[in-house]
Amino acid sequence: MGVGRRMKKQGPPEPLSEEHFANLKRKKGLPVDDVPAEAPSSKKRRTTAKPEKPSKSNREEKATKDDAASKLAGKQTNGAKTAPGGSANDQKAGKVKPKKAQQPEPESDEEMDDEFGASDLEDASSSGLDGDDFLGSDDSVYDSEQEGGKKKKFVFSDDEDDDEDREEKLTAANIVGLSKKLDERLAREAEENEEELRREALQTNIDGDKPNILGDEGEEDELSSKTKGLLAPDLQMLRTRITETVRVLENFASLAEEGRSRAEYTNQLLKDICAYYGYNEFLAEKLMNLFPPREAFAFFEANESARPVVIRTNTLRTHRRDLAQALINRGVTLEPVGKWSKVGLQVFESNVPLGATPEYLAGHYILQAASSFLPVMALCPQENERVLDMAAAPGGKTTHMAALMKNTGVIFANDPNKARAKGLIGNIHRLGVRNAIVCNYDAREFPKVIGGFDRVLLDAPCSGTGVIAKDPSVKTNRDEKDFLRLPHTQKQLLLAAIDSVNHASKTGGYIVYSTCSVAVEENEQVVAYALSRRPNVKLVETGLPFGKEGFTSYMGKTFHPSLKLTRRYYPHLYNIDGFFVAKFQKIGPTPANAVLANGKKDKSASSATTAGDENEEEVIDKTPIAAEGEEKDKDDFGGFDDEADEEYIQRARRNAMRRRGLDPRALKRGQEKKTGVETKTPSEAAKEKSDEDKPKEKEKDKPKEKKGKGEK
Repeated sequence: MGVGRRMKKQGPPEPLSEEHFANLKRKKGLPVDDVPAEAPSSKKRRTTAKPEKPSKSNREEKATKDDAASKLAGKQTNGAKTAPGGSANDQKAGKVKPKKAQQPEPESDEEMDDEFGASDLEDASSSGLDGDDFLGSDDSVYDSEQEGGKKKKFVFSDDEDDDEDREEKLTAANIVGLSKKLDERLAREAEENEEELRREALQTNIDGDKPNILGDEGEEDELSSKTKGLLAPDLQMLRTRITETVRVLENFASLAEEGRSRAEYTNQLLKDICAYYGYNEFLAEKLMNLFPPREAFAFFEANESARPVVIRTNTLRTHRRDLAQALINRGVTLEPVGKWSKVGLQVFESNVPLGATPEYLAGHYILQAASSFLPVMALCPQENERVLDMAAAPGGKTTHMAALMKNTGVIFANDPNKARAKGLIGNIHRLGVRNAIVCNYDAREFPKVIGGFDRVLLDAPCSGTGVIAKDPSVKTNRDEKDFLRLPHTQKQLLLAAIDSVNHASKTGGYIVYSTCSVAVEENEQVVAYALSRRPNVKLVETGLPFGKEGFTSYMGKTFHPSLKLTRRYYPHLYNIDGFFVAKFQKIGPTPANAVLANGKKDKSASSATTAGDENEEEVIDKTPIAAEGEEKDKDDFGGFDDEADEEYIQRARRNAMRRRGLDPRALKRGQEKKTGVETKTPSEAAKEKSDEDKPKEKEKDKPKEKKGKGEK
């Protein structure tokens, strides 16, 4: 080790006197006459705390100094007694000086500060030591140099050796090995810490979680009272308890408390979910029954975050690649919605409002949820077909079908709400659709209005349990009455959709039923009802590349095995709104005694045959019964009545056309075109016959009058 710059300029500092070391030993509580072997280690600890300095008189200090000096001098001469005076000092000086030269000098003033410490100097000055103790008379300087060298070597040699050893270890040759050892030690410590954390977590899960779920009745009462009193509950505690309850239900055999049933944990989980997410108890229980506990928790959590913004490219006006490039140039961050769609774009960030860009106003795209693509993709309308959209507003599905049909054929876009139909018309014009007819009927009347469609799309009104992220009011607004009223309407609409399809269509004969709900009452149960009431339809593959299979059994109810062909979509699995899609194919005409889609008369679903007969008579008999009675009373002829037979024949033809989904008035128009003569109703024919009979009666009366005149 080299000599420091300060050492070269100023030389080594003056050695300290024995009084200084005696003072240090007194501060440490050590006997002045004997220095223990652990003095170097005690010096290291001295810098952390300053012990109180003993206050003594100057005479006691001088006495202790003289005793220490005499004892140390005796030890240095190997037990030889030295007389006071200069000869003794000469002997000491002769023996100490060569040892002082052999002792390694400190490298710099920084090491000196580290070894002695500023606090030591302050303590020495405050303990009553004058300058003579350090730099005084010749005798004192001589003694301090002699004894200081001996003491310095004894006290500080270990520290200096340790520093030298450390510097020797940190060489270029050993640094790789030392770093490897350090890495191994750190890795070992990390493993030990991780293992300790695992043990603590396991111990917490075993001992601490069980009482927190069901054992603390006071906490439960407190949370329930807060919820009832419109106070904010402890959300963090609720969430922790939900996760722990889910974990227990997953491994109930090993984690459940003794004497606790699964129903108790389930009820606790239901209450916590209602309090944490804000559902009413009825709807939360209905949704929880659809999933296992952990998946139910994921479903509720997914409903708290909004779905991505998605736009659909209008292929009647542009291509997806061109639209994406145009929007990117306007500062929109987007990407394709997925491999399953060729027209969808998912928007992540936009510097401009998506509903006011020039591309939007020009009809290049429409804002539409990704789940709304699925029913149209399942229906797959072909060119030059007749298609019915029974609930078309606001027009996303209608315009999608028009794009797939390339503006050929005809689409009947119906919506029972006139206000919503106006928005439908606006979107149809903006997107350039030219093959759509907008109408405003109750969809349950559609088999009577017009039928014979190749394909029918029914996106039925529903409870909206799949779009809770868009409409959080569903959490509290839906009750048991809604799940009785809505499925009844959906069943009527589905029967009407089936009756409106032409089973003899060469390219179609398909019906797609979809809802934005995940409830079984609105999905599988409605489809099962349609299959039981319409044996002329069957379920077929939807053709969609993803989705979960529909239920074939639920809460003790068993459905037809073909319901596996239906598809369910959940927000926590596919990051789209909750949806249900089922696709039917009509393979034959509707039976004559089938239950018709008439909400007023279709009250008893159990007695299908009786209800079917009543409704059939109501629909078939279009003419008043009184008119038939009057005709029979006026006609005295007892043989065959050709006009009555003709009326029965025409009525049978009209009924047959209704069963096929055709307009019965088209039969009358066709006969008029063929014959060129207007067909007369039975009442009109009866009037003409009566008019012809009146002149004959007058002619019979005239001869009688003439005979009477002649006789007179």
